[in-house]
Amino acid sequence: MPKMRYLILQRDAKLEFVEMPTDYAYQLSALNLRLNKEIGKLTAHEVPVLPVAVAECDQLELLREQDQIVSGLHYLNELEQAFSSIRETEYPLISLLTEIRALQAQMEQWYEEEAV
Repeated sequence: MPKMRYLILQRDAKLEFVEMPTDYAYQLSALNLRLNKEIGKLTAHEVPVLPVAVAECDQLELLREQDQIVSGLHYLNELEQAFSSIRETEYPLISLLTEIRALQAQMEQWYEEEAV
């Protein structure tokens, strides 16, 4: 069984829990920090609200029924969809999408290899 790491993200007052393979968790944390840094530079009207990474941990046990852990690939798919729908004319959005898609492709490959 692969070793997993959990990222805890905060969007307003809500916490989100993302499960990532240990070797990729840091990449998602770094991507989250970069996106949060760059999102303020976007001039489009429909910019997604991003959660902020607040913690990482090796073990996670949720105690509230309404909370759930989502896979890193699921989270990245939603993130890519949100950013690809932005109609930006001023800021070079393609660099952010490239970073999202690169990690997304790595995660897709990881899940394919794990399924074998």
